[in-house]
Amino acid sequence: MSGTRRRRRTPGGAEKPGPTRRRRVLLWTAGVVSLVVLGVAGVGAWIYEDLNGNIKSADVDDKIGGDRPVNLSPGSKNILVVGSDSRAGANAKYGRHLTTMQSDTLMLVHVPANRKWATVVSFPRDSWVRIPACAQGDGSMSSPHHFKINEAFAIGGSGGDVAGAAACTIKTLEARTGLRIDHFMSIDFQGFKGMVGALGGIEVCPKAPIHDEKAHLDLPAGCQNVQGEKALGYVRARYGVGDGSDIGRIGRQQEFMDALVKKAKAELTSPKAMYGFLKSATGSLTTDPGLAGIRPLYGLASELKGIPADRLAFVTVPNYGRVADVPADKANVVWQYPQAADLFTDLAKDREVGKEQLRKAAEDVVYASSVHVRVLNGTGTQGRAGVVAERLREAGFTVDGTGNSPGTVTRTTVTYPDALQKQARVLASRLPGAHAAQDAAAGQVTLVVGPDLDPDDMG
Repeated sequence: MSGTRRRRRTPGGAEKPGPTRRRRVLLWTAGVVSLVVLGVAGVGAWIYEDLNGNIKSADVDDKIGGDRPVNLSPGSKNILVVGSDSRAGANAKYGRHLTTMQSDTLMLVHVPANRKWATVVSFPRDSWVRIPACAQGDGSMSSPHHFKINEAFAIGGSGGDVAGAAACTIKTLEARTGLRIDHFMSIDFQGFKGMVGALGGIEVCPKAPIHDEKAHLDLPAGCQNVQGEKALGYVRARYGVGDGSDIGRIGRQQEFMDALVKKAKAELTSPKAMYGFLKSATGSLTTDPGLAGIRPLYGLASELKGIPADRLAFVTVPNYGRVADVPADKANVVWQYPQAADLFTDLAKDREVGKEQLRKAAEDVVYASSVHVRVLNGTGTQGRAGVVAERLREAGFTVDGTGNSPGTVTRTTVTYPDALQKQARVLASRLPGAHAAQDAAAGQVTLVVGPDLDPDDMG
């Protein structure tokens, strides 16, 4: 395995298919979880009970609230997978000045109703999104605001509660994607180290030395076996390898998990090694009550196991550097529209996502800052155009002016001249329920705000 092989990326952040991707399993879910639950089939009853009780359960339903998306494809499943870093105990040294739970890996696994394909969507943790109000550890509610997406896990988990951390992350993703999250899994750093250690380490082959103080990693170039702190540092490393982006780290994590799963399949014949691996894996796992146990996880793994390798799509949500919209921000990325919205709509309607199709779509980048829009108030509620305009400016759009429409409307509409169709689509895809209509007489992109548009729902 080439540990620092850089992935080819389109301007929108979608990865081009690499030679190993067709051989991959569903990483954290179909990979590690399959090994956990399938491996249990060969152990005794007392070990089964020991491992079954090792999996922690966290009920998030009462923390998410009732205003949630509807599952448009009954029988399909959306599973949130978080690689978590609690910053407590042995994890404390990985987050200087950080006292809350953190999420280093964020993925959504979509399993369709027919179980014939699956898509894994990775969300860069530097994604700049609107985080809704969430319950905090002290009983108070946070205020809605824009920040990196991984802050949602920290806000909800400020009291050390995984359920709260997962709930805020689910609320954020559901609001931004429109997808109903059915289950979640949180895998902790320390359990990850134990899994790697039980296998005697994993071989990585960085082409250049890696030095990352934040990940506590000094690694020479060349093939070598890593375990313990080095293995953990390798999957966390970002600033001392490649282009220093979170997108690059996602690729290395995927490659490392691929190698881990392959080695586990090959070497977990020793009862001692198997027990150590399974003990660490189950001990690091927290799920919602619907997946909390060997039996439900076995059922999930069995479903995923039958999906052909060439029907597994690993994608990163299309994105670009926020610096294109906000020159002062060189640290974050924003999702690319309408491509991101199209991806979420396809999954919501259980349509298989083609990697090549997504890659080509992501090459056509229209920055939000290049979209000039006039905002008109069609609600009859004073000041609504100004509020919406401010939300659009926060999202990077260029607002040329505000005003009132000639009359009230029932539905939010984006009108545009033919030459600005792409810009209008970018805007409309960011507004839940908005309708885009070409107007030959229009001189620019115009947004007429209707009563159906809630400014707080604007991403």
